[in-house]
Amino acid sequence: MNAITQTEARAIQAPTLEAADPTKNLILVPLSRLALRPTDRNVRKTPRMSIPELAASIQRVGLLQNLIVIPAADGEHYEVVAGGRRLAALKLLAKKHRIAKDWEVPCLQVADGTARTASLTENVQREAMHPADQFEAFAALVAEGRPIEDIAADFSVTPLVVQRRLKLANVSPRLMADYRADAVTLDQLMALAVTDDHASQDAAFYDAPQWQRSPSALRERLTEREIDAYRHPLVRFVGLDSYETAGGGIRRDLFAEGDAGVYLSDAALLERLAQDKLAGIAAEVKAEGWAWVDAAPAAPYADLQAFQRAPRERRTPSKRDAVRIEKLQAKMQEVAEAIDAAMDADDEDKAEALQEDGERLGQQLQALEDGLLGYAVNVRAAAGAIVTIDRNGEAVIHRGLLREAEAKALRTLEKLRQGFSGADAANDDEGEEGEAPKAAAISGRLAQRLSAHRTAALQIEVARHPQVALVALVHGMVQTVLQSRYYGHDLPLGVRLTVQDRLEGIASDWPESPAAVALRELQRAWGGKLPEDSIELFAALLVMEQGELVKLLAVCVASTVDVVTPRATVRQPGAELAQAVGLDMAAWWQPTAEGYFKHVPKAAVLQAVGEFAPESVNRLAKLKKADIASEAERLVNGTGWMPAIFKTTDAPEEGPQDAEQDGAAVAADEPAEVLAA
Repeated sequence: MNAITQTEARAIQAPTLEAADPTKNLILVPLSRLALRPTDRNVRKTPRMSIPELAASIQRVGLLQNLIVIPAADGEHYEVVAGGRRLAALKLLAKKHRIAKDWEVPCLQVADGTARTASLTENVQREAMHPADQFEAFAALVAEGRPIEDIAADFSVTPLVVQRRLKLANVSPRLMADYRADAVTLDQLMALAVTDDHASQDAAFYDAPQWQRSPSALRERLTEREIDAYRHPLVRFVGLDSYETAGGGIRRDLFAEGDAGVYLSDAALLERLAQDKLAGIAAEVKAEGWAWVDAAPAAPYADLQAFQRAPRERRTPSKRDAVRIEKLQAKMQEVAEAIDAAMDADDEDKAEALQEDGERLGQQLQALEDGLLGYAVNVRAAAGAIVTIDRNGEAVIHRGLLREAEAKALRTLEKLRQGFSGADAANDDEGEEGEAPKAAAISGRLAQRLSAHRTAALQIEVARHPQVALVALVHGMVQTVLQSRYYGHDLPLGVRLTVQDRLEGIASDWPESPAAVALRELQRAWGGKLPEDSIELFAALLVMEQGELVKLLAVCVASTVDVVTPRATVRQPGAELAQAVGLDMAAWWQPTAEGYFKHVPKAAVLQAVGEFAPESVNRLAKLKKADIASEAERLVNGTGWMPAIFKTTDAPEEGPQDAEQDGAAVAADEPAEVLAA
């Protein structure tokens, strides 16, 4: 019981220091005679911070605490051993001519032997004010009638800081008591301060289990019946200013960062304002000539799927557009050649920069091409549009939507138009040899009705005779692919066939590739079996065994496949077709120096080598680009390695919102048009 620690023993045995007596040693020293220079007597070594703020406070409320000094060696000046930050603030005020250079500063002079102890005592033997006391003190100043701006100036803080402390001072007494007892954190207190209602604050905190008292959970519980302006698309679409102008109520979370922390209380008003703005946009879209235009704040993907998409037509480019397209194509060709040259020179930085230029030009060209697509007048007269809002709060217009009845009517009119066009052409041809038979004197409306019935009857008969339908299709394909004739002249079919003939211009080594050679041999074999006369060809196909006919169909269809893309994408076009035929690129193509490795960056070649010959990466990294490409060609032989663009990849899974948005984009024939909200 009587034992003492070594620390206590040393304290008892230590000599008593001379105590500073303010009644005797408090002096006034002109500011110009106080030295702010390094001294081993001042225990503070860290650079002083917030000097301008302290200077502003001293200017407003005065110097509330004296400095501690010792006499300097010259007998005229004093060295500051405690209060260096205050001295720096006073020097700043003198420099700005806010106080005189010889302004008298109250200082406590201590003996040189006790200077270090005095400095340490001033900095250590003090207790920081509890934040709760600070909050309540600010509230007391406001209660005394002090303006918030003046209080902020007194303490060199912004008015927002004062408002936040006042908010915290207004939490319920129970929460404040628990905050003082460390049972509530400051972050929790700030979240609860989103409302001024003490009962709601207490219920949100004390009625929730311990694991649901995070600041975000507390804030959500107090604002669950309000609209978060930062997240809600309707708020972005309408605009917060418009909502407030219309008289909508708002609650602001003073502790939120940036634009967050604004909550709207009048959901009905917000929806009405959004509907009014949508109606204005819908009126502008209706003026384009659409049969109908609907406006809805939301249009889920499932709802859009109920509509069919009207076809779009590509108009002939104007002279100006044609010139721009030609220039962009020429620039893209120049960039492609420059990229190849940069790759040959091992200048990968230049190649990457040129690649970005090429992508930018490609986007401009695509935008021009998209601008050439539009809807015919008769299509707009039957179809409609929906104006809605996306999750970013921007207006989106889905044009060219057809209900089932509208789509059927449009198809019927198109068939009638094509039928009459063919009949007119036939009559013109017959007119050269003799007088055409006169048509029956019936009205145009009746003629349309009768021809519609005839079309329907012909459709069902063709559907019941698959061999005839297959023959008709193959007949036109053979004429187009194998006999270089214009398809559609002999039979009234709406099918059009485009043979893919641009591959040689894209890949100069395509004609000698195994795949191209194999297809040419197959086409040559079939072409030698078939008569060239149209009537004889049809007769030959009519008696051909169905299995052989389907094989011929496959040969013709093969020449129409086109999966060329302007740039590499995550999901390559024709993935389903490749999967259906079991495409193995390794059977038809091999990576070579000239065909692949010389045209990708050095880093990409080394990465590829790391996949099929990892033990050679370090050795190849020391070589020049051309040598690396040659070695890569040798090492890859027989490994079956293929570039990523040839590999089958599954599409990544999407969240519900992403799937809805992306699905809506896929469903549309045209990119959704976005208007500034």
